[in-house]
Parts: sequence; C-alpha cells; structure tokens
Amino acid sequence: MAAVAPDDAERLASALLVEFRSLGNVVAQSPEALLRIVGMSQSGVADLIVRARDLFTEAMRSDLQGVRIDPFDPKLRQYLVGSMGALPDEVLRILFLDGQRRLIADEQLQQGSLANLALYPRTLFRRALEHNAAAIILVHNHPSGDPKPSSDDIRVTQILEQVGRALDVQILDHLIVTRSQVHHVTSEAVLGRAPAASQSFTLRSDASSSDDAATRALANARSTMRRRILRQQLIGSSELFGEPAWDMLIDLFIHESERRPLSLSSLCIQASIPWSSALRLIQKLCDAGIMRREPDPADGRRSFMRLEQPIIHRLNAYFAEGGE
Repeated sequence: MAAVAPDDAERLASALLVEFRSLGNVVAQSPEALLRIVGMSQSGVADLIVRARDLFTEAMRSDLQGVRIDPFDPKLRQYLVGSMGALPDEVLRILFLDGQRRLIADEQLQQGSLANLALYPRTLFRRALEHNAAAIILVHNHPSGDPKPSSDDIRVTQILEQVGRALDVQILDHLIVTRSQVHHVTSEAVLGRAPAASQSFTLRSDASSSDDAATRALANARSTMRRRILRQQLIGSSELFGEPAWDMLIDLFIHESERRPLSLSSLCIQASIPWSSALRLIQKLCDAGIMRREPDPADGRRSFMRLEQPIIHRLNAYFAEGGE
C-alpha cells in the first residue's frame, strides 16, 4: 500500500482495519466498499487490494486444474475460504466436474439468499448440461460465520439431488464456507459409498411389498408430483407443458430418436387441435428455444421440425427414468 500511497498508507490501512475488522475482510470487499473508506482520491489503493485478491485466488485455483477434485481436499478448502469465506453477502458458486471429477468450470450462480435457488433448479442444471458435467459441488458462504446449515440449505440440497439423479448429474457435495472453515451438508458417509442408482419416478409398486393400497396410492401420488415438477424444471416455460404441447414434444422426440423427419404439417395434424392453434403453439415452442423449423432442401414449400440439442439431452434423461 505504501508503494501506491506513500504519504497516507498507515492512515488508510488503519481505517480499513477499523471498518472491516480483519485483513481477510478487507481483501474480500468490493471496490465500491473499499472506495467508501479510502476515498476516490485513493482509488489506486482499492485497485491494488482487488488485484492482489484476484492474483491470490487465481494462484490457488490453478492448483485445482487437471486434478481429481475431492471435497475434503485441503487445497480446495483453502481456496474456497480464501476466495469467498469473508464475503459480506451470501453467494452461491458451482464447481462443475467431468466424469473423472476434474474441474470443468467454477461459476457464481447467484447472490443473495439460498432459499431462492429452490425456485430455479433448471438454471443450475442447464449450465451442468451445457458443460457436459457428470457431477457438481454446490458452494455457498455464511457471512454470519456460523457454518451450521439452515433448513433452506438442507431443503435445497434435497431438491437438487432429486433433480440431479433424474438428469444423471451427481450432487457430489454441498459446502458451506465461513471465514475459517468449511462445513459439508452432504455427510462423509454418503460421500464414502458408491453413488446410488438413479431414483425412478415411474408409477409402479413392488408386488412383494406388504404395504396396503393406501400407502401405495400415496407413494404413486408423490411420484406423480415429483415427475410433474421435474418436467416443468427441465425446460421451463410452464405454460407450454400442458397438452397438446407436451404431446408434440414427445412425438418429435420419438421421431428424432428414430432418425425419422417430422414435417410441420404432420406435427400440426397429430396435435388434434385446430390448424391455426397448432401453428401458434409451435411458434411459441420455437420462440422458447425448444424446437426449430428447418426448410426441406428438396421442397421449399415444406419445413421439418427439429428439437434443439439441449432439449434432446433433457428429454433423454427424463424418459430414461421411466414412462409417464
């Protein structure tokens, strides 16, 4: 700091420590928070602190590249504590891992209360599918310094584990980071055993089970609800998930899987609704990025319908869990 503000370094350092109470907290502050203390005339000091933090964080991140990521690795824990443990606001980060648990990407998903994440799991898993990630590690900080998971932390973890099983994306762990430690929401016992088989959401009952009809009915009702939630979360646009839009997606998915083209006119006819309504619905699906029209190179008057590639991946994962 003396190199940037030689005549005022001691006063500025003292002011920053008084305001933020520790060196770790000083380094974690945003440029705006730093400028509020040092003043606009000393913007070089704020810039120096931010750049030093970024350099320190990148140096620790480089140690994680190309190696198998273990949630209990001291280097990972040191990196997370150093990069986000002292942040003044709660943020959620995702570590996306490949099949060998090597780091693909490290991204901040949102800032603010983790409770909001329960409403948007499709945002997280869309990124996982775009990265072709086999597993993810959830990471968020507790600015209060209390590492104990809240009820929202546990609830969100359970929701994401459920959706992840259906999409074949493992929630490897959920870490809570404070200024001095890392807490694992997912227990060591769970991490230590082989990954559980994907939970099936198909409506069926074990014939050998002694459960009575009421218990089976409740289980099937819950299964139906889980699949309905999953179906809505896979793509979004909840207004497009009633029939006949869902029937269109299924029909087009079958044709694509069988490598058979499906024309726009055929899709409209099979929708069993008025032609004009079918065309409007197809346009909505195209506008939502779910399907697209491709002209027939042999006949300019005809178009074929195709599903967008991310939608094909999600429908594959959805139907891999069983039928409707």
